Amino acid sequence: MNDSRPVFSRWARLKRRAARLKRQVWAIFLAWKDPATPFPAKAVIAVTIAYAVSPIDLIPDFIPFLGQLDDLIIVPALIVLALRMIPPEVAARCRRDAWRHLAKGERVRTPAGTLAAVVFGIVWILLAVWLVGIFL
Repeated sequence: MNDSRPVFSRWARLKRRAARLKRQVWAIFLAWKDPATPFPAKAVIAVTIAYAVSPIDLIPDFIPFLGQLDDLIIVPALIVLALRMIPPEVAARCRRDAWRHLAKGERVRTPAGTLAAVVFGIVWILLAVWLVGIFL
C-alpha cells in the first residue's frame, strides 16, 4: 500500500509557508508606509512590488518550468532583502500589525496599489514599444 501521509505533510508545510509569506508581504507594505523605514529599504520594497505586479518577467511565464521559477525565486528573495533592510523594531511592529490585519481577514488593496500596477504596466508597454521601434 502507498502511504500518502508525506504528501499531506508537504501540503501542510506548503500552506504554512504561504501563510507566512502573506504575512511578510503585509509587513513590508506596512513598513513601506512607516516613516521610520530608511529610504534604501523603501526603494527595495518598491522594486519588489514593481516586479511582482509587472506583466513582464525576466523569464517569460510561457517557458515551461523556468517561467514560474523566476517568480518563485526572485520575489521571495526581494522580500527577504527588504525585511533585512528594515530596522528590527520597525519590522517587529509591522509583523504584529500584519498579523492583526490578517486575523481580521483584511486584504492589501489600496488605490495606490492599483495605480502602481497601472503605471508599471504602462511603463513596460512603452518600453516594449520603444525597443520594437529601435530594432525595426
